[in-house]
Amino acid sequence: MPDAPPPSPFTEPEPLSHGLKQRHLTMLGLGGVIGAGLFVGSGAGIAVAGPAIVLSYLIAGALAMLVMRMLGEMSAAMPASGAFSVHAERALGRWAGFSVGWLYWFLLVVVLAVEATGAARIAHGWVPGVPQWGWVLAFMVVFTLANLAAVKNFGEFEFWFAALKVGAIVLFLVLGVLAIAGWLPDTDPVGLANLTGQGGFVPNGWSGVVSGVLAVVFAFGGLEVVTIAAAESDDPARNVARAVRSAVWRILFFYVGSMLVIVTLLPWTSMKPGESPYVAVLDAIGVPAAGQIMNVVVFVALLSALNANLYGSSRMVFSLAERGEAPQGLLKVSGGGVPRRAVLASVAFGFVSVLLNLKWPDSVFLYMLNAVGAVLLFVWGLIAVSELRLRRRIEREAPETLTLRMWGFPWLTWVALAAMGAVLVLMLYDDGARPQVLWSAAATGAVLLVAWVRELRAGRERG
Repeated sequence: MPDAPPPSPFTEPEPLSHGLKQRHLTMLGLGGVIGAGLFVGSGAGIAVAGPAIVLSYLIAGALAMLVMRMLGEMSAAMPASGAFSVHAERALGRWAGFSVGWLYWFLLVVVLAVEATGAARIAHGWVPGVPQWGWVLAFMVVFTLANLAAVKNFGEFEFWFAALKVGAIVLFLVLGVLAIAGWLPDTDPVGLANLTGQGGFVPNGWSGVVSGVLAVVFAFGGLEVVTIAAAESDDPARNVARAVRSAVWRILFFYVGSMLVIVTLLPWTSMKPGESPYVAVLDAIGVPAAGQIMNVVVFVALLSALNANLYGSSRMVFSLAERGEAPQGLLKVSGGGVPRRAVLASVAFGFVSVLLNLKWPDSVFLYMLNAVGAVLLFVWGLIAVSELRLRRRIEREAPETLTLRMWGFPWLTWVALAAMGAVLVLMLYDDGARPQVLWSAAATGAVLLVAWVRELRAGRERG
């Protein structure tokens, strides 16, 4: 990359702070997707796919890498706090930017409630004297204040949270490899018995591999926040390109490497959904207090995701307000360049989501959670379509800004789109996933209807 990338004609000056550094973005890219979905949720994937969960993660990870490469290409050429919402608007029109922006905001503030409640449940187990709602309140207040103060506070929180998660994964991989080789005390080389026994490497056939993909693909959600955060760094175009390049391969290595260690060390039939396979491995190799150690890691992962989602949702709604797609009162920016009203609006809805989760987890909140269950795939789909449209425009108008290019354009973009469509179709045939697709489709349809009505109204006003 050149020492000083040329300014992009697509980039408009942002009133936000530029307090994020390259190390913040790099670690955010690495740690943004390492969460409870990996540490705990991977057990469900192993239970349906067996050792072939390695293939499931390879497929899901490859799809996430393609999406991230597309997003990185557009964000390096036209960095903006709204990231893919801005890209969709420039590629397809105001309706697309409005729809993907509000859908993603809704996704973040609903998932935020799950993370706050999960972290509170762990903390309540450690300190039973504090009620669960008290912990939720404490977490929300702390991270609201951190996001209101300065963007560098968010960056520092995420840097150290991500560093702990990445360190935990690396340590797990090292211990796992030593245990597989029989170099730890009281261990013998395990060989390939667990990979080839209990029905073979693909015990449930390719249908099991596909079911594994459905179980793990959403664990890669969260990568998008790094492109939103890049707009608040000192050199957005260069920093987002570096963060994307360094993150995608390492994340795939962490995910696939972890799964390979787990299914090599332990029989896949011993895995149970809802229980952490990481704890099972640490117990098996004799790490004392493995359950509590992993509880700490999951706790940090949940708080990290809560912090990142609050940041991402506030910047997304601020970007929508900049483009006239959200109330203009949200445009108020502090002297330090923080959109405080956007932060408060996002955390307010987050509080509502948390209360619904605590009060009606199996009714009202379940419907909300289902309504965002497949939204990530819709967002990814619009990212791919936007990249198909914008790549040609950038090549024509400002080719020098293409410092990060999508691999195999346009063919791999079409492959990614086809894969997303296939995942949605497979979810419709899965009894557990079908409600998510239907409710998410309804939520998307409602947002698109609002976007269409707004376009009609704007057309009449212009006429």
